[in-house]
Amino acid sequence: MIIKKKKISKTKKLPQKEKKPQKYYEAVGRRKTAIARVRLFTCRPFEDEKGKILVNGKPYFEIFSTLELQRIVRAALEKMKSLNRFEASIKVKGGGLKGQAEAIRHGLARTLIIFNPDFRKKLKRAGYLRRDPRMKERKKPGLKKARRAPQWAKR
Repeated sequence: MIIKKKKISKTKKLPQKEKKPQKYYEAVGRRKTAIARVRLFTCRPFEDEKGKILVNGKPYFEIFSTLELQRIVRAALEKMKSLNRFEASIKVKGGGLKGQAEAIRHGLARTLIIFNPDFRKKLKRAGYLRRDPRMKERKKPGLKKARRAPQWAKR
């Protein structure tokens, strides 16, 4: 005689309410070789933490330790007096810390314009919308660096 055992599930899955995806504005900021993908979320009125800026999943002040770099990251939001109005999720790669901070500022300024086109005039005057094109010059063949020639000796 064969007895079949019933499988008993240990945990019963309850139907979960799906969270609505929060509306966000997205833009890309660049500086030298640093690229920042910025998502700007509008804060809900009764949230605990307002105005948080996450860079690569961490608070921005952990990644940018100096006050100058932190000020650069916040600059576009402070210019529009909307630091506590938004939350930002940023993914940044390439370049150094200063280049990354300026790429974030550029990306935040672009997202603010998508949010409200009236911000454009103020942000443009501050210079936050300009993509700084300065990059390292490439090394040329026969030279030590981009322009540095090998030392010349007469004898």
